[in-house]
Amino acid sequence: MGGVPEPHTGWTFITNHARVLATIAEDQNARIRDIAARCRLTERAVQKIISDLEQSGFLSHAREGRGNTYRIEPGKTLRHPAEAEAGLTVASLLGLLVQDEAHRAAPSGNGAHTDGDRP
Repeated sequence: MGGVPEPHTGWTFITNHARVLATIAEDQNARIRDIAARCRLTERAVQKIISDLEQSGFLSHAREGRGNTYRIEPGKTLRHPAEAEAGLTVASLLGLLVQDEAHRAAPSGNGAHTDGDRP
């Protein structure tokens, strides 16, 4: 098993909560260990973030076998007053952070685009 990559120091544009939520959006059955590795966080930090998201109604989970399946509430309004006032939702945030399957599957540099305007 590879170790957890070195954490980033300094400020970033995306919070750890948004990063964990986006990782779960890409794989609703992701293990905490995998989320932690992808987000460059400790497993304990990911557990705390998931707990925060569940307590605030942004996320829920169901136990399936030995793992969890997460469910994101896409219509939930974001917490910051400026974003809430603008009506921004979890779905709008995830739309910016999570690549859809068409973009993920398309080889880079071949000139094929699936969304019309974007290069």
